Amino acid sequence: MAAWIRVLVLVACLLPLVVECRVRHYKFNVVMANATKLCSRKPIVTVNGRFPGPTIYAREDDTVLVKVVNHVKYNVSVHWHGIRQLRTGWADGPAYITQCPIQPGQNFVYNFTITGQRGTLWWHAHILWLRATVHGALVILPKLGVPYPFPRPHKEVVIILGEWWKSDVEAVINEATKSGLAPNVSDAHTINGHPGPVPNCLSQRGVNLPVDPSKTYMLRIISAALNEELFFKIAGHKLTVVEVDATYVKPFKTDTIVIAPGQTTNVLLTADLGSGKYLVAASPFMDAPIAVDNMTATATLHYSGTLTTTATTLTAPPPKNATPVATTFTNSLRSLNSKKYPAKVPLTIDHSLFFTISLGVNPCAACASGVRVVADINNITFVMPKIALLQAHFFNMPGVFTDDFPGKPPITFNFTGTQPTNMATMNGTRLYRLAYNSTVQLVLQDTGMIAPENHPIHLHGFNFFVVGKGIGNFNPKKDPKKFNLVDPVERNTVGVPSGGWTAIRFRADNPGVWFMHCHLEVHTTWGLKMAFVVDNGKGPGESILPPPIDLPKC
Repeated sequence: MAAWIRVLVLVACLLPLVVECRVRHYKFNVVMANATKLCSRKPIVTVNGRFPGPTIYAREDDTVLVKVVNHVKYNVSVHWHGIRQLRTGWADGPAYITQCPIQPGQNFVYNFTITGQRGTLWWHAHILWLRATVHGALVILPKLGVPYPFPRPHKEVVIILGEWWKSDVEAVINEATKSGLAPNVSDAHTINGHPGPVPNCLSQRGVNLPVDPSKTYMLRIISAALNEELFFKIAGHKLTVVEVDATYVKPFKTDTIVIAPGQTTNVLLTADLGSGKYLVAASPFMDAPIAVDNMTATATLHYSGTLTTTATTLTAPPPKNATPVATTFTNSLRSLNSKKYPAKVPLTIDHSLFFTISLGVNPCAACASGVRVVADINNITFVMPKIALLQAHFFNMPGVFTDDFPGKPPITFNFTGTQPTNMATMNGTRLYRLAYNSTVQLVLQDTGMIAPENHPIHLHGFNFFVVGKGIGNFNPKKDPKKFNLVDPVERNTVGVPSGGWTAIRFRADNPGVWFMHCHLEVHTTWGLKMAFVVDNGKGPGESILPPPIDLPKC
């Protein structure tokens, strides 16, 4: 089957005319390509025939326009993961949340300005499971003349971690939907689209990362995995963490990072061993009784001057249930909180919310098993509307959603202990309404419904501060006393620990409708999602911009 998407990207600075401004042009053609580097001739949707797709480069304060023309059989939308989209929610990308999808043969121009952000983000399809292959890096450089708050690296390298299915991913989830059960796990993990050596695929050697002795490199690591958190390490080398989710952190050294789907991590790597070849490994982290793809993706760090026949120094990745390794890493993350990059943590709270994150089981007459596994927040399984929520909000269209999403679960029980006998959930398209510039504290509580699990939760339209986390049930009297309100890490995607909780704070200073969901694609499919509707403030500078004239129609 022949299929195409042509994407034209124009990056233009919005600066005074007295300042020289470069216009950056990108032309992306997304085609159905054979995944030969994965020992498969299965056609997949790619950008420019590449998996992963091309990297978009921009600078802080640039305006980005992306024209997407859809020539595939699927509806398409693209999300610019981590971009704040200040007043430009129309360009955020999640289908049926901020836009109707781009239908086959149609096109749409995403138009947004990058304000007050710099670092590593990424873009990906935000409909169906297409992001398995439709994704790429979005690198935001600092303003011209503004240095990094750490020594300038010799070179920067984008590293995208992913998952791979031998079968078409849409067929995988469609089959699971028919059965009502969980979909098959992936068949391999990948580093920049390569799994490394795999059985029955002797030609695959994986990605080669060349380095020069004594030079320092910045690795921009992105997790585009669909359903699994990953460990990343390089044999014999320490990594200095300097940024997560496009926000600077206090640097610290580690030999292993943990990264959840949707997250990004920048590390400095100094090639201080002189010579040799060293294994780069990406392996799963899962500390719950859940089936995972246990394959380790590998690449090679190759010092210049080292013969290709030299044996590679190996490293053993952590066991998949290595919770202490993951906890040590996440506990080490702190905002830089410097004079230039302060941590503006909300100290007074207007909305104190408590959201339980659960799995459940609902009746399903059409399913082969008679039941369907679902997911929910505060016992509500989100129902996707047929009209985009932002459009319904902006034009005051009745009957599309309600704004009565509960701020706490309907029933209080031992969330991480004995499961209730009734595992059914309620269905609804319910949003939580926030006044412009109000402050929010949100405690995300994992539960033992079916099984505890680490959930990477992504909030569109905002960064937030991770002020606390713990194992077991959140204690509203004791736990807030231990919150870090000085230098908590700032993110857009955070892991809620298996059988535990995470507390975040943010200021609702961006009007619009903003999706929040688990970035495990299977859980999003099952309904583990909701949205905040943030009202306009005072005047046009605090109000949603009008929709573009080419906004797709449902």
